[in-house]
Amino acid sequence: MKRFTLAAGFVVAMAGAAFAADPLEGTWRTAKDDNGNSGLIKVSPCGGKLCGTLVQSFDKAGKPFKSANRGRQIISATVPTGNGAYKGKVYSPDRDKTYSSKLKLSGKTLKVSGCVFGICRDGGTWTKVK
Repeated sequence: MKRFTLAAGFVVAMAGAAFAADPLEGTWRTAKDDNGNSGLIKVSPCGGKLCGTLVQSFDKAGKPFKSANRGRQIISATVPTGNGAYKGKVYSPDRDKTYSSKLKLSGKTLKVSGCVFGICRDGGTWTKVK
């Protein structure tokens, strides 16, 4: 009986861990791009990895506007690599390029960078809003 209780406890603990949200999940406010625009990216699981979709865009003055990129995946194929670091892909609407990305999570901030064809870019620091 004792073994059954321990085994059942282990199964319940593992099930809880399997459904725990990744710290990257949530909504992030991007840094301003080359045009002064920013956005809200909602990060959630997708096919065993993490993806982030643009849910709102803001102009230079911080006012919402309708972007043709709304609903587009900005973050894709992203996986944790340990110690708050992630790797994957990040699409940059202002340059219409997808970068191999490195993300570094620290509390409620996310440092974003990426490279495409050997040209690297600092995507700034994003802030978690929820």
